Amino acid sequence: MTVPDSTTTLGIALVGCGNIARAHWRGIRYHAPRLRVTAVVDADAAQAESMAKRTGAPAFTSLEEALAKGAFDAVDLMLPHDLHEEAATASFKAGKHVCLEKPMAHDLESAERILATSTQHPDQVFMVAEQAQYWPDVVKARQLIDEGAIGDVVTARACFYDPQQIDPDAPKPWRFELARSGGGIAIDGGAHWIRPLRMMLGEIDDVVAATGCHIPGMEGESWLRALLRFRTGVAASFDALLSPSPVAPTEDFRITGTQGELVIEHGREGRLLVYNAASPDGETVMQTFPGKVDSYGAELHDFSLAVLDGKRLEAAPEFSLGEMRTALAMYRSTQTKRWESVWG
Repeated sequence: MTVPDSTTTLGIALVGCGNIARAHWRGIRYHAPRLRVTAVVDADAAQAESMAKRTGAPAFTSLEEALAKGAFDAVDLMLPHDLHEEAATASFKAGKHVCLEKPMAHDLESAERILATSTQHPDQVFMVAEQAQYWPDVVKARQLIDEGAIGDVVTARACFYDPQQIDPDAPKPWRFELARSGGGIAIDGGAHWIRPLRMMLGEIDDVVAATGCHIPGMEGESWLRALLRFRTGVAASFDALLSPSPVAPTEDFRITGTQGELVIEHGREGRLLVYNAASPDGETVMQTFPGKVDSYGAELHDFSLAVLDGKRLEAAPEFSLGEMRTALAMYRSTQTKRWESVWG
């Protein structure tokens, strides 16, 4: 057996130089030692040049130009959802390994075409980036559940409140356009909460939901309340809110079992706590920060190891369809006012 060379590195192009690219760049700098940023790409030349100054990599204003002239073997695609298919397809055809930000696409048909294209290039690694897969508190919570720390899981609650300053005089963000995003808070930021629920509780069977929008100009939902039924028989609630005004503190997750509870608090001072017979007042298992921030680096490091060493990804790209399908089932439920199957 050949021993992988731990000194080899992978050249990667950052495609899309908005806010998420800065988070990915930080993750690469501090937590993905075998990645080198050797190109940056953005249609906005100023954005591309700004990221070029940060990384020291040459800037391009189109993926086509970068694929023709750049020196890299992988791409990190951080683009509006409706551009994912075109960019991923071009990258596969150019022989590049592909790390694609979630959701895989703006609709299921496009996502399935991307997956089909990826299977035509079996020697190229394809990853859908979902940093929640690497949240240490969620990974630890799953371990505690497996160890029986709270007995058998009975029910759960997830709460995603996202306060953001929204400038009413600024151009409409692409995330506010249904044709580009594919939905609102559920298909976008809500995926970071749906993935941990699936990691901790198993696969989701069906959902019922109510959604609405209180933000002018936003075409998708800015809030939702949903119930989720899992194949294990467990039921969970999921609340999500995008708010331009301050919101009160809340927990990210509460998992209730027959012998106790797990609580994952929100924010920089958050903790994972276990309540059971041994710790009736709650025991702090770990702090949740900075693990959530560092998870961008953890996911990109996982991608680099898959390319360089043949490591199996922590989650196959097909797994990310669970978050998309759950969101789409929620959207159907708001129309039918009934439970909707996630996988039917």
